[in-house]
Amino acid sequence: MGIQMIEAARQEGVGKCVIVSTICAYPKFTPVPFNEDNLWNGYPEETNAPYGLAKKMLLVQSQAYRQEYGFNSIYLLPVNLYGPGDNFDPASSHVIPALIKKFTEAKRENKSCVEVWGTGSASREFLYVDDAARGIVLATEHYNKSDPVNLGSGTEITIRDLANLIQELTGFSGDVHWDTTKPDGQPKRRLDVSRAKEEFGFEAQMPFQDGIKRTINWYMYHKKNEKLSLEERNHC
Repeated sequence: MGIQMIEAARQEGVGKCVIVSTICAYPKFTPVPFNEDNLWNGYPEETNAPYGLAKKMLLVQSQAYRQEYGFNSIYLLPVNLYGPGDNFDPASSHVIPALIKKFTEAKRENKSCVEVWGTGSASREFLYVDDAARGIVLATEHYNKSDPVNLGSGTEITIRDLANLIQELTGFSGDVHWDTTKPDGQPKRRLDVSRAKEEFGFEAQMPFQDGIKRTINWYMYHKKNEKLSLEERNHC
């Protein structure tokens, strides 16, 4: 799909194409912090590899089109995003919305335990959605080179510490069971974000705990409204 979009943009004479890729394009054992120059030094983490490789091919196309046609396209690598409006579907959500849903529902239903996948030792970096949007806009306005650029906060947290933080902020007082039969995924993720700062002045602004609070509040507000709406329909 991305390949066809880039080609269609070239054919239609689009002035600039902004390609938003994924952190999953990086090799499984990339040195931390992930620097853009290490993007090709290995195979992605197995569970994300097809997705990551497909996205990485868009960088190849972007650079080839710049050389062949003078087509202005840029390639951004955002880290894991989170924030209000996230996907909270347990079948497809990522770790922050999944944990928020688990802990808030466990508290509401007076459960004694929440189960979390893995050992909790893996680390991840997260970028608040407003920061990500601002970074994409800044790159669109000011960056015109073929080199890929990371978008992130430059900080990391282990999944265990993340779960503890969400447990505290949701007020769940039960136990957490770690299902170590489930995979941890890539061992560590933290980006070198210096290129984005140097090239177009981007730095993340949202403190992580504040961003998590806002995400929890958004979820609880909309969950409450969904319940009220359902009750009204049932009453009618």
